Amino acid sequence: MVLSVKKLLPKLLFGLCVSLPFVGVTASSVELIKPESVGMSSERLDRINDGMKKLIKENKIPGAVTLVARRGKVVHFEASGLRDVERGLPMEKDTIFRLYSQSKPVTGAAIMILFEEGHFLLTDPISKYLPEFSNMKVYLGGSGNKMRTEPAKPITIHQLLTHTSGLSYPFFQSPVSKMYAEKGIVASNSEGPTQKNLKEWSEQLVQVPLVAQPGTQWNYGLSMDVLGRLVEVISGKSFGEFLQTRIFGPLNMKDTGFYVPGNKLERFAANYTPALKGGMQLLDDPATSPYRKAPALEMGGSGLVGTVGDYLKFAQMLANKGEYNGVRILGKKTVEFMTSNHLTPGFPDDPLSSLFGMMGSGRAWGVGFGITGSVVTNPATAGLPVSKGTYSWGGAATTHFWVDHEEELVGLVHTQLLPDGTYPVIQLMQVLTYQALVD
Repeated sequence: MVLSVKKLLPKLLFGLCVSLPFVGVTASSVELIKPESVGMSSERLDRINDGMKKLIKENKIPGAVTLVARRGKVVHFEASGLRDVERGLPMEKDTIFRLYSQSKPVTGAAIMILFEEGHFLLTDPISKYLPEFSNMKVYLGGSGNKMRTEPAKPITIHQLLTHTSGLSYPFFQSPVSKMYAEKGIVASNSEGPTQKNLKEWSEQLVQVPLVAQPGTQWNYGLSMDVLGRLVEVISGKSFGEFLQTRIFGPLNMKDTGFYVPGNKLERFAANYTPALKGGMQLLDDPATSPYRKAPALEMGGSGLVGTVGDYLKFAQMLANKGEYNGVRILGKKTVEFMTSNHLTPGFPDDPLSSLFGMMGSGRAWGVGFGITGSVVTNPATAGLPVSKGTYSWGGAATTHFWVDHEEELVGLVHTQLLPDGTYPVIQLMQVLTYQALVD
Protein backbone atom coordinates (compact mmCIF):
# COMPACT_ATOMS: atom_id res chain seq x y z
CA MET A 1 0.00 0.00 0.00
CA VAL A 2 1.34 3.43 -0.98
CA LEU A 3 0.26 6.20 1.39
CA SER A 4 -0.53 9.75 0.31
CA VAL A 5 2.33 12.17 0.86
CA LYS A 6 -0.18 14.99 1.08
CA LYS A 7 -2.07 13.30 3.94
CA LEU A 8 0.95 12.25 5.98
CA LEU A 9 3.34 15.12 5.57
CA PRO A 10 1.50 17.81 7.57
CA LYS A 11 1.78 15.61 10.68
CA LEU A 12 5.27 14.34 10.08
CA LEU A 13 7.39 17.22 8.74
CA PHE A 14 10.13 17.75 11.30
CA GLY A 15 11.10 16.37 10.79
CA LEU A 16 21.94 19.68 13.31
CA CYS A 17 39.68 25.14 15.44
CA VAL A 18 40.05 25.43 11.65
CA SER A 19 40.37 22.07 10.00
CA LEU A 20 42.40 21.02 7.01
CA PRO A 21 40.66 20.85 3.63
CA PHE A 22 39.46 17.56 2.24
CA VAL A 23 41.28 15.71 -0.49
CA GLY A 24 39.11 14.55 -3.39
CA VAL A 25 35.70 14.68 -1.71
CA THR A 26 33.11 13.48 -4.21
CA ALA A 27 30.17 11.17 -3.71
CA SER A 28 31.73 8.36 -5.70
CA SER A 29 35.40 8.80 -4.79
CA VAL A 30 36.41 9.88 -1.31
CA GLU A 31 39.93 9.44 -0.10
CA LEU A 32 39.62 7.61 3.19
CA ILE A 33 42.51 7.94 5.60
CA LYS A 34 43.56 5.65 8.40
CA PRO A 35 41.41 6.65 11.39
CA GLU A 36 44.32 6.21 13.79
CA SER A 37 46.10 9.13 12.08
CA VAL A 38 43.43 11.49 13.46
CA GLY A 39 42.87 9.83 16.80
CA MET A 40 40.11 7.35 15.98
CA SER A 41 39.96 3.55 16.10
CA SER A 42 39.34 1.60 12.88
CA GLU A 43 38.00 -1.35 14.80
CA ARG A 44 35.59 0.79 16.78
CA LEU A 45 34.39 2.70 13.70
CA ASP A 46 33.29 -0.62 12.19
CA ARG A 47 30.55 -0.62 14.83
CA ILE A 48 28.74 2.03 12.76
CA ASN A 49 28.26 -0.51 9.96
CA ASP A 50 27.07 -3.11 12.45
CA GLY A 51 24.57 -0.69 13.96
CA MET A 52 23.06 0.37 10.63
CA LYS A 53 22.93 -3.20 9.31
CA LYS A 54 21.02 -4.25 12.43
CA LEU A 55 18.36 -1.59 11.76
CA ILE A 56 18.18 -2.72 8.13
CA LYS A 57 17.93 -6.41 9.05
CA GLU A 58 15.12 -5.62 11.47
CA ASN A 59 13.26 -3.92 8.60
CA LYS A 60 13.24 -0.58 10.40
CA ILE A 61 15.04 1.43 7.69
CA PRO A 62 15.62 0.55 4.01
CA GLY A 63 19.31 1.48 3.99
CA ALA A 64 21.68 4.21 5.05
CA VAL A 65 24.69 6.26 4.06
CA THR A 66 26.98 7.18 6.96
CA LEU A 67 30.05 9.42 7.03
CA VAL A 68 32.49 10.60 9.67
CA ALA A 69 35.30 13.12 9.20
CA ARG A 70 37.82 14.37 11.72
CA ARG A 71 40.31 17.21 11.33
CA GLY A 72 39.16 17.60 7.76
CA LYS A 73 39.82 13.96 6.86
CA VAL A 74 37.20 11.34 6.01
CA VAL A 75 37.64 8.24 8.17
CA HIS A 76 34.34 6.47 7.48
CA PHE A 77 32.04 6.54 4.44
CA GLU A 78 29.69 3.60 3.89
CA ALA A 79 26.44 2.74 2.13
CA SER A 80 24.31 -0.14 3.40
CA GLY A 81 20.99 -1.70 2.45
CA LEU A 82 18.67 -0.52 -0.31
CA ARG A 83 17.67 2.86 -1.69
CA ASP A 84 14.60 1.32 -3.33
CA VAL A 85 13.22 -1.84 -1.73
CA GLU A 86 10.56 -2.54 -4.36
CA ARG A 87 13.10 -2.49 -7.20
CA GLY A 88 15.90 -4.07 -5.20
CA LEU A 89 18.27 -1.15 -5.88
CA PRO A 90 21.24 -0.86 -3.52
CA MET A 91 21.98 2.19 -1.42
CA GLU A 92 24.95 4.00 -2.97
CA LYS A 93 27.25 6.69 -1.63
CA ASP A 94 25.86 9.13 -4.22
CA THR A 95 22.19 8.35 -3.54
CA ILE A 96 20.01 11.49 -3.54
CA PHE A 97 17.85 12.05 -0.45
CA ARG A 98 14.95 14.30 0.49
CA LEU A 99 16.53 16.59 3.09
CA TYR A 100 13.34 18.20 4.40
CA SER A 101 14.28 20.30 7.47
CA GLN A 102 17.98 19.68 6.96
CA SER A 103 17.45 22.49 4.42
CA LYS A 104 17.16 24.94 7.31
CA PRO A 105 20.88 25.39 8.17
CA VAL A 106 21.53 26.12 4.48
CA THR A 107 18.90 28.87 4.64
CA GLY A 108 20.57 30.17 7.78
CA ALA A 109 23.91 30.37 5.97
CA ALA A 110 22.27 32.27 3.10
CA ILE A 111 20.86 34.83 5.53
CA MET A 112 24.23 35.23 7.25
CA ILE A 113 25.94 35.85 3.90
CA LEU A 114 23.64 38.84 3.34
CA PHE A 115 24.06 39.91 6.96
CA GLU A 116 27.85 39.96 6.50
CA GLU A 117 27.40 42.20 3.47
CA GLY A 118 25.60 44.78 5.61
CA HIS A 119 22.15 44.53 4.06
CA PHE A 120 20.41 44.37 7.45
CA LEU A 121 20.89 43.85 11.16
CA LEU A 122 19.42 40.79 12.83
CA THR A 123 17.54 43.10 15.18
CA ASP A 124 15.68 44.65 12.22
CA PRO A 125 11.96 43.89 12.04
CA ILE A 126 11.10 41.65 9.11
CA SER A 127 8.37 44.14 8.18
CA LYS A 128 11.10 46.57 7.09
CA TYR A 129 11.70 44.26 4.10
CA LEU A 130 8.42 42.31 3.93
CA PRO A 131 5.77 44.95 4.71
CA GLU A 132 2.99 42.36 4.88
CA PHE A 133 4.28 41.54 8.39
CA SER A 134 3.56 45.07 9.69
CA ASN A 135 0.31 44.35 11.54
CA MET A 136 0.60 40.83 12.91
CA LYS A 137 -1.71 39.55 15.65
CA VAL A 138 -1.20 37.00 18.41
CA TYR A 139 -3.85 34.33 19.01
CA LEU A 140 -5.37 34.42 22.52
CA GLY A 141 -8.31 32.05 22.20
CA GLY A 142 -11.70 31.40 20.65
CA SER A 143 -12.54 30.86 17.00
CA GLY A 144 -14.37 32.47 14.11
CA ASN A 145 -16.07 35.74 15.04
CA LYS A 146 -15.26 35.07 18.69
CA MET A 147 -11.51 34.66 18.16
CA ARG A 148 -9.50 36.86 20.50
CA THR A 149 -6.15 38.35 19.48
CA GLU A 150 -3.75 41.09 20.53
CA PRO A 151 -1.29 43.16 18.50
CA ALA A 152 2.04 41.41 18.05
CA LYS A 153 5.37 43.01 18.75
CA PRO A 154 7.55 43.34 15.64
CA ILE A 155 9.11 40.05 14.50
CA THR A 156 12.87 40.42 14.05
CA ILE A 157 15.09 38.58 11.59
CA HIS A 158 16.92 37.10 14.57
CA GLN A 159 13.65 35.66 15.93
CA LEU A 160 12.95 34.03 12.57
CA LEU A 161 16.43 32.49 12.58
CA THR A 162 15.92 31.03 16.07
CA HIS A 163 12.27 29.87 15.83
CA THR A 164 11.14 32.44 18.37
CA SER A 165 9.06 34.46 15.89
CA GLY A 166 5.66 33.12 16.98
CA LEU A 167 5.14 31.28 13.69
CA SER A 168 4.18 27.61 13.85
CA TYR A 169 3.62 24.67 11.48
CA PRO A 170 0.37 23.30 10.04
CA PHE A 171 0.97 19.80 11.47
CA PHE A 172 0.88 20.80 15.14
CA GLN A 173 -2.33 20.25 17.10
CA SER A 174 -3.37 23.84 17.80
CA PRO A 175 -6.04 26.30 16.67
CA VAL A 176 -3.41 28.31 14.78
CA SER A 177 -2.20 25.22 12.93
CA LYS A 178 -5.78 24.52 11.91
CA MET A 179 -6.00 28.06 10.51
CA TYR A 180 -2.90 27.45 8.39
CA ALA A 181 -4.63 24.47 6.83
CA GLU A 182 -7.83 26.42 6.25
CA LYS A 183 -5.91 29.23 4.55
CA GLY A 184 -3.92 26.82 2.36
CA ILE A 185 -0.59 27.66 4.03
CA VAL A 186 1.60 24.64 3.31
CA ALA A 187 4.91 23.57 4.84
CA SER A 188 6.04 21.57 1.81
CA ASN A 189 5.51 21.38 -1.93
CA SER A 190 4.37 17.79 -1.40
CA GLU A 191 1.14 19.24 0.03
CA GLY A 192 0.20 20.87 -3.27
CA PRO A 193 0.51 24.62 -2.68
CA THR A 194 -1.97 26.94 -4.35
CA GLN A 195 0.45 29.87 -4.29
CA LYS A 196 2.54 30.58 -7.39
CA ASN A 197 5.61 31.88 -5.55
CA LEU A 198 7.04 32.76 -2.14
CA LYS A 199 5.68 36.30 -2.39
CA GLU A 200 2.08 35.05 -2.61
CA TRP A 201 2.74 32.44 0.08
CA SER A 202 4.15 35.06 2.48
CA GLU A 203 1.26 37.45 1.88
CA GLN A 204 -1.24 34.70 2.74
CA LEU A 205 0.77 33.52 5.76
CA VAL A 206 0.32 36.83 7.57
CA GLN A 207 -3.46 36.39 7.55
CA VAL A 208 -3.02 33.81 10.33
CA PRO A 209 -2.17 35.02 13.87
CA LEU A 210 0.98 34.03 15.73
CA VAL A 211 0.96 31.38 18.47
CA ALA A 212 2.92 33.60 20.87
CA GLN A 213 4.43 37.04 21.16
CA PRO A 214 7.73 37.17 19.25
CA GLY A 215 10.73 36.44 21.45
CA THR A 216 8.81 34.71 24.24
CA GLN A 217 8.64 31.04 23.16
CA TRP A 218 10.53 28.55 20.99
CA ASN A 219 8.04 27.24 18.43
CA TYR A 220 9.13 25.17 15.45
CA GLY A 221 7.56 26.66 12.37
CA LEU A 222 7.57 28.37 9.01
CA SER A 223 10.22 30.97 9.91
CA MET A 224 12.86 29.60 7.51
CA ASP A 225 10.48 29.79 4.58
CA VAL A 226 9.88 33.47 5.35
CA LEU A 227 13.65 33.91 5.36
CA GLY A 228 13.81 32.40 1.88
CA ARG A 229 11.50 35.18 0.75
CA LEU A 230 13.74 37.71 2.53
CA VAL A 231 16.71 36.44 0.51
CA GLU A 232 14.75 37.08 -2.68
CA VAL A 233 13.83 40.64 -1.70
CA ILE A 234 17.36 41.58 -0.59
CA SER A 235 19.28 39.85 -3.39
CA GLY A 236 16.92 40.43 -6.29
CA LYS A 237 17.29 36.74 -7.22
CA SER A 238 15.06 33.75 -6.69
CA PHE A 239 15.92 31.87 -3.51
CA GLY A 240 17.16 28.88 -5.49
CA GLU A 241 19.33 31.04 -7.73
CA PHE A 242 20.92 32.69 -4.70
CA LEU A 243 21.71 29.34 -3.09
CA GLN A 244 23.22 28.08 -6.32
CA THR A 245 25.44 31.11 -6.92
CA ARG A 246 26.53 31.73 -3.33
CA ILE A 247 26.63 28.27 -1.70
CA PHE A 248 26.07 25.25 -3.96
CA GLY A 249 28.23 26.44 -6.86
CA PRO A 250 31.20 27.64 -4.78
CA LEU A 251 31.15 24.45 -2.66
CA ASN A 252 30.70 22.23 -5.74
CA MET A 253 27.48 20.75 -4.36
CA LYS A 254 26.43 19.40 -7.75
CA ASP A 255 23.55 17.22 -6.60
CA THR A 256 21.80 19.66 -4.25
CA GLY A 257 18.71 21.63 -5.25
CA PHE A 258 14.94 21.85 -5.00
CA TYR A 259 14.19 18.90 -7.31
CA VAL A 260 15.86 15.90 -8.94
CA PRO A 261 16.52 16.43 -12.68
CA GLY A 262 15.81 13.61 -15.12
CA ASN A 263 19.42 12.57 -15.60
CA LYS A 264 19.78 11.95 -11.84
CA LEU A 265 16.49 10.19 -11.08
CA GLU A 266 18.13 6.76 -11.13
CA ARG A 267 20.03 7.81 -7.97
CA PHE A 268 16.95 9.13 -6.15
CA ALA A 269 15.92 7.06 -3.10
CA ALA A 270 12.40 5.90 -2.33
CA ASN A 271 10.84 7.25 0.85
CA TYR A 272 9.16 5.00 3.41
CA THR A 273 6.98 5.17 6.49
CA PRO A 274 6.40 2.56 9.22
CA ALA A 275 3.73 -0.01 8.36
CA LEU A 276 0.92 -0.55 10.83
CA LYS A 277 1.88 -4.18 11.39
CA GLY A 278 5.64 -3.55 11.50
CA GLY A 279 8.25 -3.05 8.84
CA MET A 280 7.94 -0.32 6.23
CA GLN A 281 5.67 0.70 3.40
CA LEU A 282 6.33 2.93 0.43
CA LEU A 283 5.40 6.58 0.92
CA ASP A 284 6.96 8.34 -2.07
CA ASP A 285 8.02 6.38 -5.16
CA PRO A 286 10.86 8.01 -7.13
CA ALA A 287 8.97 7.13 -10.33
CA THR A 288 6.04 9.38 -9.40
CA SER A 289 7.54 11.69 -6.78
CA PRO A 290 6.69 15.42 -6.75
CA TYR A 291 10.46 15.99 -6.50
CA ARG A 292 10.77 15.07 -10.19
CA LYS A 293 9.93 18.64 -11.26
CA ALA A 294 10.85 22.16 -10.20
CA PRO A 295 8.56 23.28 -7.36
CA ALA A 296 6.29 26.29 -7.27
CA LEU A 297 7.76 27.32 -3.90
CA GLU A 298 11.49 27.12 -3.12
CA MET A 299 11.00 26.49 0.58
CA GLY A 300 13.93 27.22 2.87
CA GLY A 301 12.50 25.11 5.65
CA SER A 302 11.91 21.83 3.85
CA GLY A 303 12.58 21.87 0.13
CA LEU A 304 16.08 20.59 -0.67
CA VAL A 305 17.32 17.26 -1.96
CA GLY A 306 20.96 16.21 -2.00
CA THR A 307 23.64 13.62 -1.29
CA VAL A 308 25.72 12.90 1.78
CA GLY A 309 28.83 13.89 -0.18
CA ASP A 310 27.35 17.28 -1.02
CA TYR A 311 26.13 18.01 2.49
CA LEU A 312 29.53 17.04 3.86
CA LYS A 313 31.00 20.01 2.02
CA PHE A 314 28.51 22.37 3.64
CA ALA A 315 29.04 20.83 7.08
CA GLN A 316 32.82 20.89 6.75
CA MET A 317 32.60 24.55 5.72
CA LEU A 318 30.97 25.18 9.10
CA ALA A 319 33.55 22.99 10.86
CA ASN A 320 36.30 25.03 9.17
CA LYS A 321 34.72 28.25 10.47
CA GLY A 322 33.38 29.34 7.08
CA GLU A 323 35.88 27.99 4.52
CA TYR A 324 36.06 24.84 2.42
CA ASN A 325 38.72 23.85 -0.13
CA GLY A 326 40.02 27.40 -0.43
CA VAL A 327 36.55 28.95 -0.84
CA ARG A 328 35.29 31.16 1.97
CA ILE A 329 31.51 31.31 2.36
CA LEU A 330 31.32 32.98 5.79
CA GLY A 331 33.64 34.70 8.23
CA LYS A 332 35.08 32.88 11.24
CA LYS A 333 33.20 34.93 13.83
CA THR A 334 29.95 34.56 11.92
CA VAL A 335 30.11 30.76 12.12
CA GLU A 336 30.99 30.93 15.81
CA PHE A 337 27.96 33.18 16.27
CA MET A 338 25.70 30.83 14.27
CA THR A 339 26.67 27.77 16.27
CA SER A 340 26.26 29.37 19.72
CA ASN A 341 23.12 29.00 21.84
CA HIS A 342 20.95 32.07 21.17
CA LEU A 343 18.18 31.42 23.68
CA THR A 344 18.18 33.77 26.64
CA PRO A 345 17.92 32.68 30.33
CA GLY A 346 14.21 33.40 30.18
CA PHE A 347 13.69 30.24 28.14
CA PRO A 348 13.24 26.89 29.93
CA ASP A 349 16.09 24.38 30.19
CA ASP A 350 14.42 22.19 27.56
CA PRO A 351 13.03 24.66 24.97
CA LEU A 352 12.99 22.13 22.13
CA SER A 353 10.81 19.63 24.01
CA SER A 354 7.73 20.88 22.16
CA LEU A 355 9.22 19.36 19.00
CA PHE A 356 11.20 16.37 20.24
CA GLY A 357 8.42 15.29 22.59
CA MET A 358 6.10 15.14 19.58
CA MET A 359 8.67 12.91 17.86
CA GLY A 360 8.66 10.47 20.75
CA SER A 361 12.08 11.49 22.09
CA GLY A 362 10.80 12.88 25.37
CA ARG A 363 12.05 16.13 26.85
CA ALA A 364 15.08 17.68 25.17
CA TRP A 365 17.22 18.51 28.19
CA GLY A 366 20.62 20.08 27.61
CA VAL A 367 19.86 21.39 24.12
CA GLY A 368 19.44 25.02 23.06
CA PHE A 369 19.19 26.63 19.65
CA GLY A 370 21.52 28.69 17.48
CA ILE A 371 21.01 30.06 13.97
CA THR A 372 18.71 27.48 12.33
CA GLY A 373 20.23 24.54 14.23
CA SER A 374 20.31 23.00 17.69
CA VAL A 375 23.24 23.52 20.07
CA VAL A 376 24.15 21.16 22.92
CA THR A 377 24.39 23.17 26.14
CA ASN A 378 24.95 20.27 28.53
CA PRO A 379 26.02 16.87 27.11
CA ALA A 380 25.34 15.10 30.40
CA THR A 381 21.67 16.05 30.55
CA ALA A 382 21.34 15.74 26.75
CA GLY A 383 22.24 12.08 27.19
CA LEU A 384 24.95 11.66 24.55
CA PRO A 385 28.77 11.90 24.85
CA VAL A 386 29.09 14.79 22.39
CA SER A 387 30.89 18.05 23.12
CA LYS A 388 29.27 21.15 24.53
CA GLY A 389 28.45 23.41 21.60
CA THR A 390 27.81 20.60 19.09
CA TYR A 391 25.65 22.07 16.33
CA SER A 392 23.19 19.92 14.36
CA TRP A 393 19.87 19.49 12.65
CA GLY A 394 17.97 16.89 10.67
CA GLY A 395 15.06 16.25 8.36
CA ALA A 396 11.64 14.60 8.50
CA ALA A 397 12.74 11.54 6.51
CA THR A 398 15.60 10.78 8.94
CA THR A 399 18.58 12.65 7.56
CA HIS A 400 20.99 14.20 10.06
CA PHE A 401 24.30 16.03 10.34
CA TRP A 402 26.33 17.50 13.17
CA VAL A 403 29.45 19.60 13.65
CA ASP A 404 31.56 19.31 16.81
CA HIS A 405 34.18 22.08 16.82
CA GLU A 406 35.84 20.88 20.00
CA GLU A 407 36.60 17.44 18.55
CA GLU A 408 36.97 18.79 14.97
CA LEU A 409 34.35 16.23 13.99
CA VAL A 410 31.65 16.10 11.31
CA GLY A 411 29.08 13.31 11.14
CA LEU A 412 26.23 12.46 8.78
CA VAL A 413 23.64 9.71 8.60
CA HIS A 414 20.98 9.67 5.88
CA THR A 415 18.15 7.24 5.28
CA GLN A 416 14.56 7.75 4.06
CA LEU A 417 12.03 6.91 6.74
CA LEU A 418 9.34 9.42 7.63
CA PRO A 419 8.77 10.51 10.37
CA ASP A 420 12.14 11.15 11.87
CA GLY A 421 12.35 9.89 15.42
CA THR A 422 10.57 6.61 14.67
CA TYR A 423 13.86 4.94 15.62
CA PRO A 424 16.86 6.60 17.33
CA VAL A 425 19.01 6.61 14.20
CA ILE A 426 20.96 9.80 14.91
CA GLN A 427 21.48 8.90 18.56
CA LEU A 428 22.88 5.50 17.57
CA MET A 429 25.12 7.12 14.95
CA GLN A 430 26.55 9.57 17.46
CA VAL A 431 27.16 6.92 20.13
CA LEU A 432 28.98 4.70 17.63
CA THR A 433 31.03 7.64 16.35
CA TYR A 434 32.15 9.07 19.67
CA GLN A 435 33.08 5.72 21.17
CA ALA A 436 35.64 5.45 18.33
CA LEU A 437 37.56 8.52 19.54
CA VAL A 438 40.79 7.43 21.23
CA ASP A 439 42.79 10.67 21.15
